[in-house]
Amino acid sequence: MTTIEIGSDAISSDGFHGEVRSVVVDPAAHTVTHLVVEPAGREGLARLVPMDSVDVATDEIRLSCTQEQFRNLDPAEETLAEFVPGHDAPVQVLPPGWRGAGWPDVEQGSDFLRSGATETVDIVPDGDVEEHRGDHVHATDGDIGQLRGLRIDPRTHAITHVLLREGHLWGHKEVAIPFGAVARLDDGIRLSITKQQVEDLPPVDTPGR
Repeated sequence: MTTIEIGSDAISSDGFHGEVRSVVVDPAAHTVTHLVVEPAGREGLARLVPMDSVDVATDEIRLSCTQEQFRNLDPAEETLAEFVPGHDAPVQVLPPGWRGAGWPDVEQGSDFLRSGATETVDIVPDGDVEEHRGDHVHATDGDIGQLRGLRIDPRTHAITHVLLREGHLWGHKEVAIPFGAVARLDDGIRLSITKQQVEDLPPVDTPGR
């Protein structure tokens, strides 16, 4: 099994660094379809990296794409500016060389921007859901902690476990909840078991990627 820790580094084939900001899940197939990777030190430019372009079989998350190819992947978010002269609708703000999401766009820092009013919104493929580090995990009788990552089968990308941050319920025990106990992925992760049943799960080792 392979662990995807949300917030970990992702490195492209030519050494470009990013951060795994979230994971995109097909809730019907119970698989991870994409990693949302944001360039190091840049906001509003996260890309949807298909799992076929991700090597999670090592101690690092490696991307098979170059930096240039990464820029041309589907956007996972877009930054929109209002009140741009000549446009009746918001316009996407992009640095040079980055693929947009289909909106009219204007270069960052452009004199055409009258206002600093911008908003960055997520873009998720139809039918999929996005899970972020820190999203709440709910047992049937209440909140039990926050999402730290997922454990997957590296061949099929099927989710095997949900990993929680350390919480007051378990002290420093690592908590890995079998995905079979997940009832739905909606407003965080909702389980079909109680807090006590989670607490009774055996401790597990956290394997390397």
